[in-house]
Amino acid sequence: MTDAALRTPASPRLAKILLALFVAIWIALAVSPWYRQDWALENVLVLVAVPVLAWGWRRMPLTGLSYVCLFVFGVLHEIGAHYTYAEVPYDAWFQRHLGFSLDQALGLQRNSFDRLVHFLYGLLVTPACIELLDRVAPPRGIWRYVMPVSFIMSHSLLFEMFEWLAASVFGGDLGQAYLGTQGDVWDAQKDMLMATLGSLLAVAVLGPLGWLSPRR
Repeated sequence: MTDAALRTPASPRLAKILLALFVAIWIALAVSPWYRQDWALENVLVLVAVPVLAWGWRRMPLTGLSYVCLFVFGVLHEIGAHYTYAEVPYDAWFQRHLGFSLDQALGLQRNSFDRLVHFLYGLLVTPACIELLDRVAPPRGIWRYVMPVSFIMSHSLLFEMFEWLAASVFGGDLGQAYLGTQGDVWDAQKDMLMATLGSLLAVAVLGPLGWLSPRR
């Protein structure tokens, strides 16, 4: 796919299809979540982000690639919200359908769905960050590579602070479910590292494709 094709704004049809699919999946996963209060907390930012994206489509439409990436991330987040991130039964699914334990095969000692989603946050949200920076404050030179990663890192930090604040306010089982540390005192730092690695990978892939070159 050429650089011009990658950076073409999404068509109205694609945007509407992705929005309709996400709403349908959101409704399905909102039915009988494992922990309703945690589900509600996890969806606070979703209920802000989705309307903002829909409103922004007319004023500053993103590319099809960015919208598809945001859609995939949103679906994974809703899966985490439905089960709570620490209890997504991905390993049971592997054992039931593929006949082996993914955690055992990879030597994992904990439910790692949250680590995966933090990594994919960096990988899948970076294209939209690149576009946003390009529209409102176009960086130059090497900063075109540095700023998107820094943008993701700052978001990761803010989200971990938001998690800490929410857990402090609500406390108890709800606070623990929302944090999902699973006893790891370095959970926040590892989550931020995974998001950073995901963003670095996105920049490494998109750079050679011309995505980080100034728009003509």
